[in-house]
Amino acid sequence: MMTRQQLLKWLTPYRWLLLPVLGIGLGVPLGVVLLSDRPTPSDASIDSPIPAPSTTVAPPIAPSPATPPSPATAPSPSPTSSPTPTAPPALTPEQDAMNRQNIEAFLASRPSIDSLIDMRVAISEGVSSLAIRTSMQAVVFDNTGKQLQTLEAGSTYTAQPVGDAIQLNSSRLPKIVIIDPSPSGLFYLGDRGYRGRLALVADSGNLWGINIVNMRSYLYSVVGSEVSPNWNMEALKAQAIAARSYALTYHFKPVHPAFDLGATQRYQVYSGIAREADTIRQAVDATSGEFVSHRGGVVESLYAASDDIVMEVFQGRGMSQLGALNLANQGYTYQQILSNYYPGTEVGRIEQDMD
Repeated sequence: MMTRQQLLKWLTPYRWLLLPVLGIGLGVPLGVVLLSDRPTPSDASIDSPIPAPSTTVAPPIAPSPATPPSPATAPSPSPTSSPTPTAPPALTPEQDAMNRQNIEAFLASRPSIDSLIDMRVAISEGVSSLAIRTSMQAVVFDNTGKQLQTLEAGSTYTAQPVGDAIQLNSSRLPKIVIIDPSPSGLFYLGDRGYRGRLALVADSGNLWGINIVNMRSYLYSVVGSEVSPNWNMEALKAQAIAARSYALTYHFKPVHPAFDLGATQRYQVYSGIAREADTIRQAVDATSGEFVSHRGGVVESLYAASDDIVMEVFQGRGMSQLGALNLANQGYTYQQILSNYYPGTEVGRIEQDMD
């Protein structure tokens, strides 16, 4: 087990992980409102290799800007005649379609507030070995931030716990390492690809794999894993907000010291890049930073496939995904869908503090 001093020393080069919402202001106070009991934390005894937020207390509200003084009234200029503006020429259907595509591409390229929030997702828990490869050359760091080695793109490496160390092919590594395939690269566990970085932790003869991935990429996978990308866009937006709100409750109150939440149906399904789709990306980006809020807090927005399951499992307190689709097909907006399933709530939004 790591001592407090060792853990603090290890955290130093990764201080950016301690405050994943640094520089972010909130549109509403950010507490946590739980609508049902949380899953029982894992009984595993591993230390916390991936820093959790330094406190579960809500970050402060960004101060409102002071009201600027009213400008002095200037004398109105004498009216002058001006030529009548002519209407712009009408676009052809092809030009209009190209214009919409360019706008969508521009919006997708903009930085998202979701990109500034890192999730720690346990994608492999207590296994005997992992087969790892990366799409680009990756760097392996130890728990002090020191570079240990590089992994060649496309090559498969087998990681195994050996006492208090990790055996990666022929290399003997410390019990905690982080594999970074670069921002544009991917890593693979078996045949499943993931964005972000991979933390490997050896403990008591078992190996843990934890994906450090920003909220944006995380939701691209979760929403696509939970519902069909062919659904009505308003239903997809409602699902994106429910999934983000659910994730935020565990981000600020992790289920385990080493990770925020798991990747299975016990939480919400996270499948890496396999379930990403253009419509899912549009829904996530269009609702960037939005979450279900009750009295200024984040709601653990429970949801299930149907009304029957919501009633049976959550005593009716949650969103039916098929019900949300039905409402969207009737013309409901995503705000109306969320209000219907989470009465007394509103849509809050995390905003970046540019000061």
